[in-house]
Amino acid sequence: MKNFVVKTLANAGALAVATWLLHDITLTGSSTGRKIGTLLLVALVFGLVNFLVKPLVSLLSLPLFLLTLGLITLVINALMLLLTSWLADQLDLSFHVEGFWTAVLGGLIISVVSWALNVVLPDGKD
Repeated sequence: MKNFVVKTLANAGALAVATWLLHDITLTGSSTGRKIGTLLLVALVFGLVNFLVKPLVSLLSLPLFLLTLGLITLVINALMLLLTSWLADQLDLSFHVEGFWTAVLGGLIISVVSWALNVVLPDGKD
């Protein structure tokens, strides 16, 4: 359970950094508290997408992974971010990613920041 909370917080932090760096990834809200709440909910959706959908997509794209020497991972991460944006819209969360190339860059930023936060934050496996 602690590991789940840490990963969700890392995803929220990574999404916040991507939102801050890229003007085409938007998170709106009337107050800071509402933005933080929305960010945590979007992080949960993003975590579920990465847990449920990404392994299947990665398995199906294995030949492309080998052919592109792993660069297809950038496209898969972008698609997961776009799917999260679409789901957030369906759930009436104020998070939006505008365009594929923004999603590619956002996915790269989220991957790097999430990795760094997972290294720094404790995961409860002591």
